[in-house]
Amino acid sequence: MSGDRSGSGTRGAVRAVVLAAPVLLAGCGGRENVLHAHSHAERRISVLWSVMMTGAWIGFAVIALLLFLGWWRRSRPKLPFGGGERAATALVIGLGVGVPIVVLSLLFVWADLFVIRATDAPASSSTSLTVRVIAHQWWWEVRYPGTAAVTANEIHIPVNTRVNVVGTTGDVIHSLWVPELNRKIDLIPGRMNRMLWDADRTGIYDGRCSEFCGLQHAHMVVRVFVQPQAQFRAWLTNMSKSAMFSDSRGEKVFLAHACSGCHQIRGTPARGLVGPDLTHLMSRTTLAAGTIPNTRDELANWIIDPHAVKPGNKMPGFALSKTQTDALVAYLERLK
Repeated sequence: MSGDRSGSGTRGAVRAVVLAAPVLLAGCGGRENVLHAHSHAERRISVLWSVMMTGAWIGFAVIALLLFLGWWRRSRPKLPFGGGERAATALVIGLGVGVPIVVLSLLFVWADLFVIRATDAPASSSTSLTVRVIAHQWWWEVRYPGTAAVTANEIHIPVNTRVNVVGTTGDVIHSLWVPELNRKIDLIPGRMNRMLWDADRTGIYDGRCSEFCGLQHAHMVVRVFVQPQAQFRAWLTNMSKSAMFSDSRGEKVFLAHACSGCHQIRGTPARGLVGPDLTHLMSRTTLAAGTIPNTRDELANWIIDPHAVKPGNKMPGFALSKTQTDALVAYLERLK
């Protein structure tokens, strides 16, 4: 009987571990890391978090020690330490009232003087570049005021440059958050919210919409490319160019169907504003806001049946022949 109970207990423990594993591992993986700071503002946030977490563990240890001493006092009449009711009252007032007031006041002053001011919206005169981000269900429109550059779902900025990020939305409330660069900002209809990005290291940093915005909220990734100054300028110059009107078969398919009614390709008659600007589509690494890689096969599948890839999105499927699809994909592949 004891062997059966032991085996049953082991199986129960294994089952509990298996059931708990998805919860414990849910935050693992991915590229986003709130403690992997790569900007001055985010570093301030990370330090504050570390201090608060360390303080929380110290506080937990003190409380655990006091609970242990209380249990010891009740179970052992003769204690190895002295002190009566007055000492106990002083201890409770000191640790339970005095210490929290002092610690929280210091944290408030620190957060106000250093963290909030470091992460606050920058003055326009203190930044070298402005990037405008407009959120949509479920993709990101990115514009660079003062230039003709327009892209989607990928933001390019130069390293060691103060960037004024101005965000709004074209439909419901969204929230823009790139954890390694700064705090999040809510994107609200009719309102422009701002924050500072000043990345100190080149690389690729992923962000997401952090405000539930509908069916495909989880598939609304924004990717930030931090580049050397020269590389960024070359990219921006290319993005500002219009596409060449080719009069190819694929372009005719694009213009003859609903594609041109929803998408814009600068330099052609396509002037749609419902979906992303496709002028430089193949310069992007993903399609559908990070849902699939930007490859020929994935692009073809996306055109034929976008709702199989991202259910609920506004792009309709097209009943194109294989010849038409191949021609359209070949045309889009030239948009670099």
